[in-house]
Amino acid sequence: MILFVYGTLLDPDVLARVSGEPALVRRLRGARLDGWRRVFLRDTPYPTLVPQRGAMVEGAVLRVGDAVLARLSAYEGSAYVLTPIGVRTARGALRARAWIAPPWRADAQRDWP
Repeated sequence: MILFVYGTLLDPDVLARVSGEPALVRRLRGARLDGWRRVFLRDTPYPTLVPQRGAMVEGAVLRVGDAVLARLSAYEGSAYVLTPIGVRTARGALRARAWIAPPWRADAQRDWP
């Protein structure tokens, strides 16, 4: 599965620790998600995404197998839903999935750094 990551999983130390695969960090490839904005997940220090015309989120994509997907899903928790999206990479458009919370969980008034 191809994942788009846009928050704490962009941190190489976090990704290596949570995935259980330190080499996974080297497989991150820059990607851009158009039409979305990164905001805080309500009452947490973590991000989520909300649709917004003209906005754009910088992140990265990586291909993962079932074992890594299970570990990352456990880390992301029940607040997020693995959602199909379309991203742009240096090689062109790509279908991926991202963990996005339901809109009512987003604090759309606070952009995440």
